[in-house]
Amino acid sequence: MAAPYEPVPRMRSIAPMPLWRLLLSLFVAAPLLALAQHKPGETVIEHGTVRNEEGAAVPYEIGTLYVPENRSKADSRLIGIGFARIKSPQPTGAPPVFWLPGGPGLSVLDAFAKNDMGKLRTWLGLNTVGDLVVIEQRGYTARGEMLEARREALPLDRPASVEASAQAMRARAKAAVAANPGKDLSGYDIAAFAADVDDLRRALGYGKISLFGGSFGSQWSLAVMRLHPRIVARAVLSGVEPLNNGYDMPSQVYASLQRIAYEADRDPGLKPYLPPGGTMAALRALHERFAQGSVSVPVRDESGQTRTVVLGAEDLQLALLSHTQEAERWPAFILSLYHGHYEDWARETIEDRQAADTILIGPLADSSLGVSADREHLLRTDPAVTMLGTWNFEANIASAPDWPTRDMGDDVRKPVPSDIPVIFVHGDWDTSTPIDNTLGLLPYFHNGHAILVHRGGHDGAFYQLRNEPAAKQAVYDFLKTGRMQGLPTEVALPLPEFERPDFPPPASPF
Repeated sequence: MAAPYEPVPRMRSIAPMPLWRLLLSLFVAAPLLALAQHKPGETVIEHGTVRNEEGAAVPYEIGTLYVPENRSKADSRLIGIGFARIKSPQPTGAPPVFWLPGGPGLSVLDAFAKNDMGKLRTWLGLNTVGDLVVIEQRGYTARGEMLEARREALPLDRPASVEASAQAMRARAKAAVAANPGKDLSGYDIAAFAADVDDLRRALGYGKISLFGGSFGSQWSLAVMRLHPRIVARAVLSGVEPLNNGYDMPSQVYASLQRIAYEADRDPGLKPYLPPGGTMAALRALHERFAQGSVSVPVRDESGQTRTVVLGAEDLQLALLSHTQEAERWPAFILSLYHGHYEDWARETIEDRQAADTILIGPLADSSLGVSADREHLLRTDPAVTMLGTWNFEANIASAPDWPTRDMGDDVRKPVPSDIPVIFVHGDWDTSTPIDNTLGLLPYFHNGHAILVHRGGHDGAFYQLRNEPAAKQAVYDFLKTGRMQGLPTEVALPLPEFERPDFPPPASPF
């Protein structure tokens, strides 16, 4: 069977290893220690300082938490999990805020060594609420395990196939176990992620904590609230991904694209490129075009060599998913394809099909959560499958039995009523975790409050509220006191400047 093209529409499958890994400071990448000398729940902590935007020194702690790799086995080896703490400059009486990164497969502690103000700005803001604790993910942390696999180069002379992708994912699952002797990959289920948070809470001497997370960080937070509800005081979640919604409903993603297209169709710079019916009509025309057969696209690569890429109907479905992260660029991409300009798409395909190191904890976590039978039925029978295909879930569902993590079952993944106060911040242009996720989850949280962000994408809570200082302050106040006064229910981001296709408009109007 030919090797398939593997989908990477967002960080919920096996994602390429970030380049910054090669540049990690020795300060962050602590030396490997003989883990046998440590005990479960033990921490090793170092101290440092970072400069804030005013140039003042801010002290912080960076450390390693040691936990069992497989919590169900008494003789499990220990693994390290990185964390950092920025203590509040003065006591506030508020629970500490635990910041849970997204991904899965996002290591963030290098922000201290690189003085990354993008992350540090948020973290230093949250430490005005109380202590701020950042915890990394088991299996992908700079101070412990980095579980990876090698994805072989994929062929260019045939179209992509969901079926072939699923078969390749199954093979990769089996190969990952064989390639990691001495490591117990069955220990990387979502319950273990949640227990790590509880262990760090106890190790640092806290009672209740608040949670702050987006994307997988929100799903991770929901697992903590589901499995350890007594330790959570409150939470702020964005780009919300419920435990049963690891695989997006195609029609809900499609609705997000429709909302983007509505604004794009009114952009004067894009208007000369639009067919009758606008951007969505162009998308439908592309679907019909590629249903008639694949196309061969010759392009020159970086070395000047001409290479030919074969692109088919399922490649188009995958491209629709993988090009939606930046709403201001997506319409130009669709219109370029509509007018027969496939070269940039082909170059991206060449790059995407190269051999790459991949991250394992995404499919390990996904297969542990899985999906309920009724939601799987909805996924497979969703009307937008015709346009977007089953790339978002097919390979993961097919390979779930091959990954060693246990299935957590419907008792964990299906929502249950909760009294934990939660603020949900969600954009209606989010194509990675559609806004319907929040709308469906909100009724289960009796003390929940949703802020719906018009034109908001798959961004963190404070970035989506960047033009709303009063709303941001109300979120800080909520984390500090639990009060929800001053929180809006809806905000709108400014209309973005849509990118134009890089060729002149067609000579004659439609």
